Amino acid sequence: MSLLTVEPGAVPADEEPPDTEERHRLTAVTGLAALSLDAMASVAYGPEAIVLVLAAAGAHGLGFTLPVTLAIAALLAVLVASYRQVIAAFPDGGGSYAVAKKHLGARTSLVAAASLVLDYVLNVAVAVTAGVAALTSAFPGLYDDRLWLCLIVLVLITAVNLRGIVESAKAFIVPTAVFVGAIFVLIVVGLLRSGPASTATAAGHASALADNATTVGALLLLKAFASGCSALTGVEAIANAVPSFRVPRVKRAQRAEAALGAVLGLMLIGLSVLISRFHLQPVEGVTVLAQLADASLGHNWAFYVIQFATMILLALSANTSFGGLPVLLKLLARDNYLPHVFALKADRQVHRHGVLALALVSAALLVFSSGDTNTLVPLFAIGVFVGFTVAQVGMVRHWRAERSSGWRGKALLNGFGALLTAVATVVVTASKFADGAWLIAIALPLLVAAFETVHRAYARIGERLGLGRIPEAPHRARSLVIVPVSSLSRLTFEALTAAASLGDEVRAVTVCHPDPEDRAQQHALERAWAEWDPGVPLVRLAAERRALGRPIAAYVRDVTAAEPATRVTVLIPETEPERLWQRLLQNQRGAVVAHAVRRETDAVICRLRFRLF
Repeated sequence: MSLLTVEPGAVPADEEPPDTEERHRLTAVTGLAALSLDAMASVAYGPEAIVLVLAAAGAHGLGFTLPVTLAIAALLAVLVASYRQVIAAFPDGGGSYAVAKKHLGARTSLVAAASLVLDYVLNVAVAVTAGVAALTSAFPGLYDDRLWLCLIVLVLITAVNLRGIVESAKAFIVPTAVFVGAIFVLIVVGLLRSGPASTATAAGHASALADNATTVGALLLLKAFASGCSALTGVEAIANAVPSFRVPRVKRAQRAEAALGAVLGLMLIGLSVLISRFHLQPVEGVTVLAQLADASLGHNWAFYVIQFATMILLALSANTSFGGLPVLLKLLARDNYLPHVFALKADRQVHRHGVLALALVSAALLVFSSGDTNTLVPLFAIGVFVGFTVAQVGMVRHWRAERSSGWRGKALLNGFGALLTAVATVVVTASKFADGAWLIAIALPLLVAAFETVHRAYARIGERLGLGRIPEAPHRARSLVIVPVSSLSRLTFEALTAAASLGDEVRAVTVCHPDPEDRAQQHALERAWAEWDPGVPLVRLAAERRALGRPIAAYVRDVTAAEPATRVTVLIPETEPERLWQRLLQNQRGAVVAHAVRRETDAVICRLRFRLF
């Protein structure tokens, strides 16, 4: 039994300690900036995705833009309410993974985790390529260099995140505020106009509107709804990264989630109202958001501010993944589904290995796609819908198990949300399957299988180590220290001195090759050893081939077989030069011996470094 005491002057748990690691965690505002960029930037392509689908039904189909957007906004409200509940129920983060792990079983939780991992990685690649695409649209001369531009942007975002999530949030507050402010100005000014201020942007571009279409079917509306749901990607990021917030973590994360839902919902509805108000039609080569900026603000400096802010935020929206994925990887590592290195933290609360792994995989995707957004978009957003559905179903089980006040209403809300996101998952996957979504269908089970393989490996390691069991009492065993030598020097003296301090018996070993030159050196070493007489025997190991590590490893095996109760240690003396570049002058014989002994025996390896400075 342990007692928790509070020292005089201690800081209460719900206040911000000024000089601790809490300084490197997020507030509600910085959390919104660091973890909502993906969702905020989605207004650049969410409404457009709806319009492009409905355009297949002609002008009559575009009339359903606002109803479809309202349905998506309703689903957004359900998701925000659900993830606020997830934040409260699972303050250690993990989102749908944590929910599924507790209420739906290990396999389902791994499906949720794998879907989120895939979506986070794809989000980085899509965000960076979309931002660079906006840049190359404004400056066509950079088009052939788009891959290098993508990699440069990725390196910059990675570097900022390696300094800490708070540093990345501070860096992205201004771009986020400019973008959100510009969108709301666009909406307000547009609502005050009776007609479009300008149509210069769309002039001369071919219309994407279908001719002679007069009916809108349920399947078309479902497809438009599912496509527009791409605007909901990133809603779960805050719930995944609750541990990154300052205390009280749950309240701050819930505030950030609510603010995200409110801002995103208002922007989506406002833009859809303007699409209907201006009777906007999609055209080839010009985004819907660009047309709306043109119609509301005119083709002037304000139009270019909107375009530039959109470009910046699209590129920076990759930061959502850098905030959410490392925390998810930490939880998977903690549960033995990933290497434990992903659970380690560096200074400033950075899960450095998770950040670097995300950057490397994203860079590989960028190289694979040659920096082309259209290659990646068909793969995007499917994983997050799987996570949405799993989280909602898990929360239904959560309320049924808890049976708190009003649990039926909450369960009904989550159940309805699960139905909507499940439908969106099926529709998006089916509509994009031939365009590349089949890769996700293959990658998802492979990733789950990889998680389970790692878990089984850790289980075997834990069984061999006897983790969770009390071991027998330690006892002293006879110890033998073997020291490889090739000549007499101060290094030899230091090695034998250290060996005598470590073991009951010390033996020096030297490898002799059949070459005349080697035999001469061997005889010289034996004469010098006899003259020195350190009180340690020198064992000569004959080797027919020019090998160093294998003869020593074979000798260790023979000693172990002859004396099974003896603990054998191989002490390898090495010099450590004063300058880093001087290590290139060394022959690396110590590393060769260590590798052979480690691979072929169970002996303890001790590498003694003798500093030359």
